[in-house]
Amino acid sequence: MKITNIRTTTLKAPLKKPFVTSLRRVDTLEDLVVLIECNDGTIGYGEGAPTPVITGETMGSMVAAIEYIKPFIIGLEIEDFNTILNNIHTSILKNTTAKSALEIALYDLKAKLVKQPLYKMLGGTKTTFKTDITISMGEIEKMISDSLDAVHLGYDTLKIKIGDNPQKDVDRIIAIHEALGDNITLRLDANQGWTAQESVDLLLALEKQDIIAEFIEQPVAADDINGLRYIKERVQTPLLADESIFSVKDARRLLEMEAIDYVNIKLAKTAGITQALALADLSKEFGVKCMIGCMLEGPISVSAGVHVASAKADIITMLDLDAVSLLASHPVKTSIVFNESEIGLSEDIGLGVLY
Repeated sequence: MKITNIRTTTLKAPLKKPFVTSLRRVDTLEDLVVLIECNDGTIGYGEGAPTPVITGETMGSMVAAIEYIKPFIIGLEIEDFNTILNNIHTSILKNTTAKSALEIALYDLKAKLVKQPLYKMLGGTKTTFKTDITISMGEIEKMISDSLDAVHLGYDTLKIKIGDNPQKDVDRIIAIHEALGDNITLRLDANQGWTAQESVDLLLALEKQDIIAEFIEQPVAADDINGLRYIKERVQTPLLADESIFSVKDARRLLEMEAIDYVNIKLAKTAGITQALALADLSKEFGVKCMIGCMLEGPISVSAGVHVASAKADIITMLDLDAVSLLASHPVKTSIVFNESEIGLSEDIGLGVLY
């Protein structure tokens, strides 16, 4: 099975409601889809979401990176998988989402070559999962309403977006907790919105109210490694690193410093499936559990994340793969089946993409 061509196209879909964090607001999904074509007619599908405020990539930069990488992999056989991966990652630095889209398509092709669902090829057996759902940042009454709507749909774990104003964030969390009660798990995501001291003050204020979230995600700037450790040493609420971890090297540094409690794996940051699997293995060495998350992505890349979750189900114990549920329409069929908070994997070969 030889690679003969690589094409890109755009996947667009409206959101049910605006997606708002301390970093950005999005009203419509617009992702890049990568199609790797082989001489026998087989096509591998990948996808990546341009997220300039996190990975530094735009739609244009992703297309340009893939065009640059193409000559290094066209003409190679899928059976020479490791050479292809090496060429992708050594031909150009950074560009993690573009590389992830290529990797997803390659893994789809490899699974098709061996005629297995991707999760089975990766050694996974788990096929049912539960994800949280994101509650966008906004005024308190709107966030309470959105939270109640999510619970009505069957979600029992909500990820609350905060980070624009520490005191307002405290008020938001207390109000949402009071509206929902103790049976609903809250995950907090500040998207780098606070300083280390603000984080400690805010979390201690919540803990005095007996509100201890499942975790606080990336409260400080991505490069504020010492700030993460400062927070972890002073609060009960577990600390999860997201934007601070793009690579295994990043994670090792934080884990050796004992600066975090959990690791957030995102394929768009790890440059694809290969390093995501390695990141899970590293976390297991340190006895640290992982969450697998996503950017605001469509079905292809979210499906890849679910297959990775199956492959490393012993260490990836939390899912934040709700992006497809946020879409007003589902433009692509894959091997994942969504029933609100429940995600199932079918037995379709590869990623099961029908595009």
